[in-house]
Amino acid sequence: MRLTRIYVAAPLSPDIDLVLPPSGAYHVARVLRLRTGAALLIFDGMGNEYRAEINSVNGDKVQVRAGERIQGTAESSLKITLTQGISRSERMDWTLQKATELGVSTIAPILTARSVVRLDDKQAAKKQEHWQGIVIGACEQCGRNVLPTVQAPARLRDHLSNTRKDGMRLVLSPTAPASLAGLSSLSSKVELLIGPEGGLDDDELVLAEQSGFTPVRLGPRVLRTETASVVALSVLQALWGDLQ
Repeated sequence: MRLTRIYVAAPLSPDIDLVLPPSGAYHVARVLRLRTGAALLIFDGMGNEYRAEINSVNGDKVQVRAGERIQGTAESSLKITLTQGISRSERMDWTLQKATELGVSTIAPILTARSVVRLDDKQAAKKQEHWQGIVIGACEQCGRNVLPTVQAPARLRDHLSNTRKDGMRLVLSPTAPASLAGLSSLSSKVELLIGPEGGLDDDELVLAEQSGFTPVRLGPRVLRTETASVVALSVLQALWGDLQ
């Protein structure tokens, strides 16, 4: 039987007692109704995973004891930064969840000219915290031990101005002359830029190219932004990453 995995934002080592974070404790105690003596797995988001056993359950407070360290799932050799145009709440949540399952290293949410979503500083901070929670849940489910970084939302122009090119840069465009799957080679690091519901406008595509992004298409059909991200990440991992 597959053991429940819980993220713990604390240093882990064998034979230590610790209290699960509120979200993990709620899932263990209220949803799964696990009790003293039940086994589970805990991980720290930095590559370390341990067997654990529940010591006590008191309401929503769950204490566990860490056991032996185990070999977790290896990260993909392809380091992908997904620079994703922010879409409406459920679509964006789904995109981040699937991107995490597909092995991205970093997620950079961006606001563009055609973004339906508008965020002030307070809303942006709240969204970043929410998205980090989505990523944590996806890691717990899919077996990853390293949490992808979720950057603070930024405007596309600011992101391009403040981010140094590191590896290959690709931007999805349905009118691009080259296809993503047709690339002859790929760097071990890639940044993938995808627009929001309405896509990137012409000026943003020009700006992206000036910042070193190569336009690529996925195929003959125009995909929704959340579909495009899953398809593009799957192609990248299948051809050059760990979906082989």
